[in-house]
Amino acid sequence: MEMKDLLDEYGCMTFSDDVMKERIPKSTYKAFHEALDNGEALPKEVATVIANAMKIWAIEHGATHFTHWFTPMTGLTAEKHDAFLEPTHDGSAVLEFSGKTLRKGEPDASSFPSGGLRATFEARGYTAWDCTSPAFVKDGSLYIPTLFCSYTGEALDKKTPLLRSVDALSKSSVRLLKKLGLEDVTSVSASVGAEQEYFLVADEYYQKRMDLRLTGRTLYGSMAPKGQELEDHYFGSIKRKVGAFMKDLDRELWKYGIPSKTKHNEVAPAQHEVACVYAKVNITTDNNHLLMQIAQDIAKKHGLRCLLHEKPFDGVNGSGKHNNWSVTTNTGVNLFNPGPNPIENLPFLATLAATIKGVDEYAELLRMSAASAGNDHRLGANEAPPAIISIFLGEELDDLVDTIVNGTALSDNTKERFKTGVAVVPDFSKDTTDRNRTSPFAFTGNKFEFRAVGSAQSVAGPNTVLNTILAEEFDQISDAIDAGEKPMDIIKRFLSEHKRIIFNGDGYSKEWEEEAARRGLPNNKNTVDAADCLLDEKNVELYSKHGVYTKVELDSRYEIMLENYSNTLQVEGLTALKMAKNEIYPAVVKYIGKVAKDAKDLAELGVDNSFLKANLEELTTLATKMNAQMATLEEKINTVRSADLDVKETAVFWRDEVLTAMADLRATADKLETLVDEKDWPMPNYVDLMFGI
Repeated sequence: MEMKDLLDEYGCMTFSDDVMKERIPKSTYKAFHEALDNGEALPKEVATVIANAMKIWAIEHGATHFTHWFTPMTGLTAEKHDAFLEPTHDGSAVLEFSGKTLRKGEPDASSFPSGGLRATFEARGYTAWDCTSPAFVKDGSLYIPTLFCSYTGEALDKKTPLLRSVDALSKSSVRLLKKLGLEDVTSVSASVGAEQEYFLVADEYYQKRMDLRLTGRTLYGSMAPKGQELEDHYFGSIKRKVGAFMKDLDRELWKYGIPSKTKHNEVAPAQHEVACVYAKVNITTDNNHLLMQIAQDIAKKHGLRCLLHEKPFDGVNGSGKHNNWSVTTNTGVNLFNPGPNPIENLPFLATLAATIKGVDEYAELLRMSAASAGNDHRLGANEAPPAIISIFLGEELDDLVDTIVNGTALSDNTKERFKTGVAVVPDFSKDTTDRNRTSPFAFTGNKFEFRAVGSAQSVAGPNTVLNTILAEEFDQISDAIDAGEKPMDIIKRFLSEHKRIIFNGDGYSKEWEEEAARRGLPNNKNTVDAADCLLDEKNVELYSKHGVYTKVELDSRYEIMLENYSNTLQVEGLTALKMAKNEIYPAVVKYIGKVAKDAKDLAELGVDNSFLKANLEELTTLATKMNAQMATLEEKINTVRSADLDVKETAVFWRDEVLTAMADLRATADKLETLVDEKDWPMPNYVDLMFGI
């Protein structure tokens, strides 16, 4: 591909702001942006002109249909496609796409998770055009990013609360920054860069694994002789087939204006990463949803499968989605940029103090935002951030906090030179602080990196929390200033009262878990425990105050989170049971028969067969154990499915009883895998899956 083609193709399938500017009258374009800048509803006549231009552009790019693209509480995206074609009374047809159709859709809301917001028979729901996120053409349809709300106005999606939090953050930020001397700031936005980790496996092996096809992770599988011990996969040479996939993925992402920048091998065998350049949080969220879909589609074209589950394989690292979050004014000031003299950078100090206080006070909300059945296998497993939320600041900012709180002298932060000791390599300046890969919330120069988000999750939830808690703490600073307190005194108070959340050491260590308990930091190790904070009155008040969630909407999220958790474990439990009963156990019994025949044949020949008798004893003992464990798992599943339990009790049973029974059964099956001839094992093993490309 030539450079000109590369540049011309970038964003070619996206109805970007530049495309809109070219295709609508200047007055309409101006009115559109005035509505956006002022936070006002888009006039009907403006929407009509844009809709017509969008329709013509989409048809030129091969679209025959349009869809309102939204993110229900399933965690996935949803779409219903309608043709532009409209029949007329004379038997011909016209192409129709009105401003009303652009602005509003009406999908059936009854079959999406609502957490009690809607009864099954109450089907009406609405999608509303999110004009802050560009439409695009994909697979012959015009995709229009939209919100999704119930007939009675409650948010049924992840986008609506995110956009509400964006508005709340901007409002609270502008109020505070004017008090701190930034009079020309009229809006503030969060920018996010998302790093997406994933696994690639050969499709031929994927198709032979019921667990991968139904659950996204391997429910059985003994460790391969080689895992990540040699640390040779991380940043290693990219295999040709994987490289071809990555090349096509980049090219396709660029067509949609998704700024894919970095690609590399990750730590575990068959694990990889793609990272995108920063964009406004709403755009990044939509882009990441689209990226996940495109990656899975392109993988199939290469005879591969893209696994987005947080823990597809036991014994090696799982996958996360690092959420790099910064906050920037409309005048171009990054509020997380310390600048050359941070001790005198009042907006930065206020933002830092507000973030530290917010993360400390609302740590459970932040932990909840990264909770899922899949991510439970990853968090706290010495491969990802611990379930304990803490903040890593690094030496420079730690010294700055100490100076403000205790009045100590500020260290000389003049940048050191990095010396390689190689004569022909010049020295160069190095960063003022190291990184801490064990911290769930780490400062990395001019942003915070929230590392706990799971690879299959939407970044909408975590950023809704981050935006809202920063808005709240900014309001508290503004209120204190209005009450006569000096800004630096407020900053000192915030840092003094909440420095317990700062930890720069090894987050994987047992000592940190004990120290965090002494500090009183929460440690919610699984989704069931993490969900409880949604019912906390403090959090209900936070969200209600800033117009992000109502109490009814929070109650629904609690129900949905636990229902999703239970349903996920139900699918996994039933899949594990079916694989054990219909694939693994019959294969083991058949293999025992073969070994028994071999033992008999040797005995008839007068050859010592004691070694085979020992093998038979071990195999039959494990098979007997497996048979009992299958019965136990089935009994546990039947019990919880027939029990009259509330949503919390149901989730607890799946976690404590069924998941435990699955783990016991897996341990026995995995041991049997190491004893049965590979040719007689009924499914591809970890060597095939992780090294089979």
